[in-house]
Amino acid sequence: MKKVANVALIAVLSVGTLAGCSTGTDPQQATSTTATPAVKKPATKFSISYPTTTNTGYHTRVDINNDKWVKKLEELTNTDLTLKVTEVSKMGVMFASNDIPDVVGSLGTATDKAMSGSIEAGVFMPLDDLLKQNAPYLMKNVPKEAWDSVSYNGKIYGIPNWLNNPSRRATFIRTDLLEKAGLQAPKTVDEFLNVLRKFKDMGVKYPYGGRETLKYADTILGAFDVLPYKEQFELVNGQVVPKFFDVENMTKALTVYKTMFDEGLMAKEFATTSSTDWLKNIRSGEVGIWSSNLVSLNDFRTNIPNAVKDAKIDVISSPKGPDGMSGYLMYLPVTSAHYINKNVKPETAVDIVKYFDWMSSEEAYKFFTFGIEGDTYTVVDGKIKYKEPTNKEEQEEQDHRGTLHSAHESTVNRLKMQTDPNGPYILNAFDNILAKEGLSGIGFAPDLEANAKYPDAASPGSDAAPKIIMDHMIKMIYGKEPISDWPKVIEEYKTKGGNEIIKEATDRYNSKKGVLFLGKK
Repeated sequence: MKKVANVALIAVLSVGTLAGCSTGTDPQQATSTTATPAVKKPATKFSISYPTTTNTGYHTRVDINNDKWVKKLEELTNTDLTLKVTEVSKMGVMFASNDIPDVVGSLGTATDKAMSGSIEAGVFMPLDDLLKQNAPYLMKNVPKEAWDSVSYNGKIYGIPNWLNNPSRRATFIRTDLLEKAGLQAPKTVDEFLNVLRKFKDMGVKYPYGGRETLKYADTILGAFDVLPYKEQFELVNGQVVPKFFDVENMTKALTVYKTMFDEGLMAKEFATTSSTDWLKNIRSGEVGIWSSNLVSLNDFRTNIPNAVKDAKIDVISSPKGPDGMSGYLMYLPVTSAHYINKNVKPETAVDIVKYFDWMSSEEAYKFFTFGIEGDTYTVVDGKIKYKEPTNKEEQEEQDHRGTLHSAHESTVNRLKMQTDPNGPYILNAFDNILAKEGLSGIGFAPDLEANAKYPDAASPGSDAAPKIIMDHMIKMIYGKEPISDWPKVIEEYKTKGGNEIIKEATDRYNSKKGVLFLGKK
């Protein structure tokens, strides 16, 4: 196994980006790579599964273990891999069959539903000592919050892809419309409403990009710090409660949404607007302001000008509420992680850990980002000329190569940004806009047991509200229920499982069992 060159690059190719310094090699560790063993060690043989959310793509069209990317990966890491890509939705079948690879990848935390209780059941080995002895880069650079997310009962079980900046969603605006309106980018909720009103007067069909369940349409909830999501609990008077318990700010947020609905500042049919239609509206140039992941900038700057000549798209600071809050949810500190089967031999486990530590080397970033020299890229006058995907198949092949990249900082791929025309803009937005906004919160891993007992009162995901809560929110925005009844909504939530959820959350918080802090405490 090759030693790691410590580098402050951070990447996730599957989203086409990477954060950190593109040339920040640690001189001392870089020097260590010059040592060449006299006799090459035999390749380390192990089986490994990588997680995916789709049953289509490059890996379904090729003999994956004879694929050039896997063969090159084996060459670079001196490994002999038996590799497969596993749909997260089918991991339960894998565990039930007891046909478990030497290394298993999963999305999210160590006790996520997809892991089927395998960590708790002792299927995988604790890694604390192995990491300390064999993964210097990871031990130095992975933040505590990420280690906590892949730990159980105080022991580390997973090797994560992690986030140094968990604020990833941004507020987008049609700058050409803003310039025609003669206005500055809105900084407050009131200014935000005034811009939307001006856009409507100018004939913009959807001044704000509303969408069903307010997913990617929660700008105002963020401004008032009342995101009703799974990891958006807070400590209030000794109890850990959902942020929507803040009656004053939730009432204000709902009032703003109702104003937007009543004045036609977002689609009247927003509650039934699917993600597909929402994206179609944006790409067709019919939306003035919307929310999305920052890495979608290339999509918008490509598609919207095709529909509207001279359209300009920019990222702006999200509007601030009365308490100075703004932005969107903070993501979990890990995007995925890999776990080593307890039955793996000790000497093999050592090499597996070194394999993952290598993933943050310069050599690894270059391979996973650009591929193979002479095939997908060339070097001209010292600069990489990368062959960008030109069709769906090539894009899926690039995404597959990114799937194989484990154990690295995953905020944004700075190496890839060097060849992206929008790269400097995206990096600046990450560093100087998103890094200054976003809503911190409290979450739990393993999930609260009460959530499974009371599904209508539980948040079904990190960016989804409990059904009880969302149903009332939509009714209030549509004017079918008075917003002043929000205290009654809280009481209903309590009687339908909320009290049990709050009690368990508070007990877990006080006993420090599996508590996740997203963003700053």
